[in-house]
Amino acid sequence: MKVGIGYDIHPLVKGRKLYIGGVEIPSEKGSLGHSDGDVLIHAICDALLGAMGTGNIGELFPDTDEKFKDAKSEIFLKQVKKILDENNFEILNIDSTVILEDVKLSPFVKEIKGRLSEILEIQPDKISIKPKRNEKFDSLGRGEAIACFAIVLIKPKGDLNGDKRNS
Repeated sequence: MKVGIGYDIHPLVKGRKLYIGGVEIPSEKGSLGHSDGDVLIHAICDALLGAMGTGNIGELFPDTDEKFKDAKSEIFLKQVKKILDENNFEILNIDSTVILEDVKLSPFVKEIKGRLSEILEIQPDKISIKPKRNEKFDSLGRGEAIACFAIVLIKPKGDLNGDKRNS
């Protein structure tokens, strides 16, 4: 079995939409990023890539490449899922914490889990999304940014005892 951790943070600005886990969340401000700025998907992508040892989201989808300008982050997650399949891994679970001060995410968690489970082709109960606030501390707490931590556990497909390839 392999573990990966991912992190992402984006400024929040007026005039942008807020996407979390592929779901548009009603908000006065949205994530400023080269793509749609979906911190949850970006953190999950980095966690999965890290667990596989296959790089990071910035290497695969650089912010210097215009084809990714304003792109839906779902395309990144679909590509990472393809890499996961090509490397014969399956997801055991995803645990995430989304830090956002001014928008209550709890009413959207079920929809977000549903969207992510659809993209990743896993059961929703393999995904945990914990909305948190920073209680007015720092840029996150002042509502100037959104951040996400994600950790994943993966294993080779069909392997009941963990990864024995390097034993």
